[in-house]
Amino acid sequence: MGITIIPTEIPDVLIIEPNVYSDQRGFFYESFNLNEFQSLVKKDITFVQDNHSYSIKNTLRGLHYQINHPQGKLVRVIIGEVFDVAVDLRKSSKTYGKWVGKYLSAENKQQMWIPIGFAHGFLVLSDEAEVIYKATDFYDKESERSIIWNDPTINIDWPNKHSPILSIKDKSAPLFSNAEVFS
Repeated sequence: MGITIIPTEIPDVLIIEPNVYSDQRGFFYESFNLNEFQSLVKKDITFVQDNHSYSIKNTLRGLHYQINHPQGKLVRVIIGEVFDVAVDLRKSSKTYGKWVGKYLSAENKQQMWIPIGFAHGFLVLSDEAEVIYKATDFYDKESERSIIWNDPTINIDWPNKHSPILSIKDKSAPLFSNAEVFS
């Protein structure tokens, strides 16, 4: 894969930057290599589902997670730019309730590894964005949970806090203090 790892404020969340080979024809990079990825995260990780979303500017998706079938996610952007956020929901963690946010774009080609035990969300900054992410468990509607995007306890510093476009589910998400979390 030929990658660079960029640590974040939460040690388990990683930014993965691939080596990109460019010439007059365009570019090439290996976006995923299981052996290299497992060596990087020092765990036996298996992805079982790929998700692809399209969103318009100012759409905010999240903060989502699954409580009974938790998912680790490897997130990347193939069109546009987003501000991608992970919130630590592991009560036993030193970083419980903390968040990390990074700009992911088609241009920078960086990926964010969000391990099990985190809520995930993103805000679209470009006119449109397509986000692809690998998940370590299947979607399970019964396990799906969310936390309100502007929770005052978590206090995420979103780049644009003015009336993001939200789903009905995300508008009515509970506060962090009322959320079901991981032990």
